[in-house]
Amino acid sequence: MAARISRLITLLLTLFICLQAHASLFSNPATSRFVPVDKAFTFDFDQQGTQLNLHWKVKSGYYLYRQQIRITPQNATIAPLTLPAGQPHEDEFFGKSEIYPRNLTLPVTLKQAGPDATLSVTYQGCAAAGFCYPPETRSIPVSQVAASSVPAPVSTQPASASSLPFSPLWALLIGIGVAFTPCVLPMYPLISGIILGGKRHYSLGRLFALAMVYVQGMALTYTLLGMVVAAAGLRFQAALQHPWVLFTLSLLFIVLALSMFGLFTLQLPASLQTRLTLWSNRQQGGSLPGVFLMGALAGLICSPCTTAPLSAILLYIAQSGNLWAGAGTLWLYAVGMGLPLIAVTLFGNRLLPKSGPWMQTVKEGFGFVILALPVFLLERVLGDAWGVRLWSLLGVAFFGWAFSISLRASSGKWRVVQIIMLAAALISARPLQDWAFGGQTAQHAVAPLPFQTLQTPQQLASALQQASGRITMVDLYADWCVACKEFEKYTFSDSSVRDSLRQVQLLQANVTANSASDNALLQHLQVLGLPTILFFDSQGREIPGSRITGFLNAADFRAHLQKLTP
Repeated sequence: MAARISRLITLLLTLFICLQAHASLFSNPATSRFVPVDKAFTFDFDQQGTQLNLHWKVKSGYYLYRQQIRITPQNATIAPLTLPAGQPHEDEFFGKSEIYPRNLTLPVTLKQAGPDATLSVTYQGCAAAGFCYPPETRSIPVSQVAASSVPAPVSTQPASASSLPFSPLWALLIGIGVAFTPCVLPMYPLISGIILGGKRHYSLGRLFALAMVYVQGMALTYTLLGMVVAAAGLRFQAALQHPWVLFTLSLLFIVLALSMFGLFTLQLPASLQTRLTLWSNRQQGGSLPGVFLMGALAGLICSPCTTAPLSAILLYIAQSGNLWAGAGTLWLYAVGMGLPLIAVTLFGNRLLPKSGPWMQTVKEGFGFVILALPVFLLERVLGDAWGVRLWSLLGVAFFGWAFSISLRASSGKWRVVQIIMLAAALISARPLQDWAFGGQTAQHAVAPLPFQTLQTPQQLASALQQASGRITMVDLYADWCVACKEFEKYTFSDSSVRDSLRQVQLLQANVTANSASDNALLQHLQVLGLPTILFFDSQGREIPGSRITGFLNAADFRAHLQKLTP
């Protein structure tokens, strides 16, 4: 009896394994590797009064594109959307973008919603393995909202804080660097004496308090200035994205940088500087309120060496439009300028380096820092190719300047620095060389494969009937599909692949528009996303196990073809 039960169990296990193998062998390859879009990005929403929350649950290994999220109201009005900053993402064909690789919740404020109001939510995502889904659109019913019941919208996300070209730490370091420019550093002993008010018998704690209060007074002026500029930037944030505005800002940055190289001097009118200085000097030194007021007034006196970097930071804060980021950035900038002053007040001139040509070198170095800002802005307008060339030009100029500075040193220890700077300049020049001589070395472009275009299932059926005994390959393509472009550039351009496809009927459907006919074709072929390549036999039936989802290089694609062709 026990033997019979054992044989029965063994038989059942064998049957189960065979069924599993059979299911694995004949399952649709499109569904075995990638999940449907609704499982990759589970979408949901909820509404509480004027607040509508959109939720995406992103499956591990998939991501949503930040720039592809669009919301269009029907019979409703919504407050301006503020998408949270995404994770930086870059590929060869679409350049830099931002993605959401984790769950996302997007709050939408309803300013008004009438009867039968809806929101059309469009989004698109991909699998990290190189498989992209067509754009998805969901229509959401919205409960009625009276216009008078909507509170003033308050932004809860720092819309542009992440777009600043420097972190708060950079602002602090820039402030410290500006303190060692020729027009600022020699002023510190004089300012220290003014703070102390002629008395030299303070304790170390009192000296620190006086210097710190003076720096905080100066920082207050810069902080308020940053908040004002950022508040104005909130109104003109959209306008500042126009190309002519970016070109104007870039030109202004270049002019400011030229002032750092000594071509001209930027400063307030001498009469206004004199009045502010006299007013500050009349304040009582040695008292905390008086020292704080002196610092606040000193913040209004923009010296020639601080005008350019300060103006550059203010202009970029205006473009960021973030109130608290602007305030915090300029506060740290002012604190950085004040740190050497605190050291001089506590320890006298013993820690203060002597003036010399090195101070002009520091000033010129900041000129290159400012020149990086127009490159950062122009890259948005001119594109990535020109951005690389501009960064290359700036790199050559900076390292060439650093190499010339290092030649002034007589010590043999500087030879290593000279070699490094020269090598860095040569490496930075590579994109410019490719641009200048690329026409002579570039390979001839390969003509695209002779695909016959199709748009509907009917056109596909007609083409399959005319295959004349040949195998048919159907390539589903879209401009938003990165791997589709990789197939085009790296796989379909390969000579051996093209030779293998000479006896194959080539069909291609461009579903970039994601129209109704495109969706009908994708559903007819049971295609989840792109890239997807299908193969049909001479009888017009899809060859089992032949479907390709995801990118294949030329060698793998050729090996795949060899399995299909006799």
